[in-house]
Formats: sequence, C-alpha cells, structure tokens
Amino acid sequence: MAERLGRRRAIVIVPNPAAPYSRGLRVARSLAAEGWEVEIAAQEAVGLSPEERDGDVIVRRYGRSGPWIQKLARRPGRPGLGRLVVMKTYRLVARWSEWARHHPPPTSQDVRNKLLWPVLDRPWWHTLRQEVAPADLYHACGYRAIPVALDLAAAARSQGRAGRVVYDVIDIALESNTFASRHPAWKWLYRRRERGWARRSDAIVTVNEAIGDHLRRSFGTRDAPVILENMPPRWLPPATPPDLVRRAAGLGPDRRIILYLGRVVAGRGLAEAATAVGLLDRADLVLLGPVDGSWASSTMPGEALPVMLPAVHPDEVPAWAASADVSTVVRPPTSLNQRLSTPNKFWESLAGGTPVVVDRSADVMCQIVERDEVGVVVDGGDPREYARGLRTILDAPSPEREALRARCLKAAHERYNWETAIGPYLALVRRLVSA
Repeated sequence: MAERLGRRRAIVIVPNPAAPYSRGLRVARSLAAEGWEVEIAAQEAVGLSPEERDGDVIVRRYGRSGPWIQKLARRPGRPGLGRLVVMKTYRLVARWSEWARHHPPPTSQDVRNKLLWPVLDRPWWHTLRQEVAPADLYHACGYRAIPVALDLAAAARSQGRAGRVVYDVIDIALESNTFASRHPAWKWLYRRRERGWARRSDAIVTVNEAIGDHLRRSFGTRDAPVILENMPPRWLPPATPPDLVRRAAGLGPDRRIILYLGRVVAGRGLAEAATAVGLLDRADLVLLGPVDGSWASSTMPGEALPVMLPAVHPDEVPAWAASADVSTVVRPPTSLNQRLSTPNKFWESLAGGTPVVVDRSADVMCQIVERDEVGVVVDGGDPREYARGLRTILDAPSPEREALRARCLKAAHERYNWETAIGPYLALVRRLVSA
C-alpha cells in the first residue's frame, strides 16, 4: 500500500490566508525536512496567489463554495410571524433577565449560527472536502480547523491513507476576550463541542505547559497535550548589530526604541504603552505589524502617537527585534487566555536578544522573565510604573544592558528555539504514522 500511495502526505489546515502564518509554516517546514509531502491549506484572500511555494512546502488558498454561502447571507425585509413571536417572548424574558435587557433579541439566523458554531468557515470547509487530496496526517490549527480535519481524515482512511489528526490548540479560545460577552449557555455548548473534537483527534498539541494543564482538565483526556511552543529558529546576530527599525522609521541614533510586535488591534495595551513611553526622554514607541480594522489611532494619547511600520516575514522578525532597545509584551489582563499565553512576540524578542517588559498578570511570561532575568515585570495599568520598568532597562549602564541582551540570546539559543521545541512533536508524528 505504501508503494502504491507514494510519500507520506501531510496537510496543515490554517483558517486564515497564511500570508504567512508562522506556526503553520514552521510545522510544515519541519515535516518537509522529515521527508513528508506537505501542503498548507489556507483561505483565499484578495491580492494573494491561490498557490505558492516555500521551499518544499506548497501553500494553497481555497475559496468558499456550497450551499452555506446562501444560508449565511442576511435576508432583508420585514420580520415574519416567527420573528415577531421571538421578539415578543424576548421582551417578556427581559423583565427578569439582566442579560436579556442588555442584548438585542436574536434572529432565527443568529440562533442557527450559534447552534452550528463555528458557522462562518463552513463554505471554506465545503471547498476543502471537495478539493483537498487525501493525506496521512492532518494538523489542524485551532478550533476553526479541527472539524473539517476530522472529516477529511475519515475520508482519507477509506482511501487507504493513515488519516491521523493532530488538534493544535493554539490558544484557549473560549476563555479569550472574543467570547467574553457570549451567554454562558452558548459557551457551555461550545465547550462540549470542542471537547468532542478533541477526543476524536489522535493527539493534541498546544503552546505551553500551563495551557496544556488547563486543556487536560477541560477536555478530560487521559494523555497530556504535547507542548509545541511557537519559538523562532535560532538567530545568529551579525557582527554589526542591525538597526532596521530606526532606518525604516526615520529616527535618529539618539532615539530609544520601544518595540511592539504583532497585529495592531484594540485591547492589546497599545494606549497604555503610548502613555508610558510619553513619560520617557528620547523614546519612541514603534508598532511593527498588520493593522486590524478595529484599531483606530484616535484611541491613542495625542501627544504620544506611535510610529507605524508594516509587518515583515516571520523569518525576519528576530533581526527587527534586535534593532530595538526594549520589546513590550504588556496586555490588559482581561481573560484566562491572556494570563496563560506566551505570544509569538515574546519568543521573537528573546530570539533577537531584546529584553522584554511584561505585565505582572501574565503568569507564564512572568515566570520566564524572572527565572532567566531577561526583562522586567510591571503593572501595565499604571503608566508611571510602566515607565519606571522601561527606564530600568533603558537607563541602565551600558555593561548591564549588554549583559541583559546576552542573557536573552543565551536563553533563546539554549532553550527557547524551534529546533528544541519541535522535537516532541516530530516524535509524536512518527508514532502516529509509521514510515
């Protein structure tokens, strides 16, 4: 059978355009280096090619198709009898329900969409079921990818492929800000559904030990998730330190750079960072990443508007991080997901040898910062303490700053790198799919 089917084939399912998606790309590259034929199955997007290559990895972007396109379309017009009954009932419920008084009455379409969560990706799933070739391994990145991965794997097994599924829980989505306003009944349904997907998967991986412990309790699985931290590969600094940020931002050599890496979106602590940086001398806040439509510069302090730079390829981020004096990873502690997270920007900063500032509510990052002495911990909600934390690094004598950067690089080279992180995952894949 192996000779008839050819090479082992893996599909990394990414519910975004993968332009690029660092975690999915690193997993795909590592599988390709092990001899796998690898495809990243992503979502189509305007201006992006439907197919491209990254070395031995092929990236295909699939569009939307099938009956769900029409089902998801809003139908204009006057409400029917059923809708009027729902609205009347909802008004009665609102007399004793605090939640109902502060939320609009649901439409039948709203209820259906919640019952069929995650509904918006279903047209994309339809295309994947029609067009993706059968594979031996499906690596599903997040809850939006796991349902279709399970379907594709079942079909692949009927065609002689191994059809194994790895559920990559990239964050605790249901404990994030995105779902904070959802009614507890809906969140209970979503948790039950995700637990079912997890138990049907052949293995679960996630981004750090703390989230792994939470998932084991939440999913009720026997085996602990395999930990695959999304760290960049080891980066070797050039003989002449890079100065990419100052050149791109047009800032003088005397300016001190506080860098924010990642998507520029509301709720990431950017206003607090701008206020704190405004209390410093000769300092600029630089944001390096794509701008989300929900973010508006009008929410920032007028006297401390940051410098905006476009996103760069994940392979280049450590060199850009190395061009800054400090990297800020401070976010408001508004959810369990944020408290336990170790975002990409944290590892990318250490990979570039750049010290980090983290919020004291970020439990996992605080432990790393304090244990390895690679930055400072602050109260991100207090601009003056935030600024004092930044000064601790910026105003330190030159030998202390150099020693701090050396500790960051040492930690990244010895422990916090993709070459080290990927080992347990590749061992897992070898167990799931024989050569």
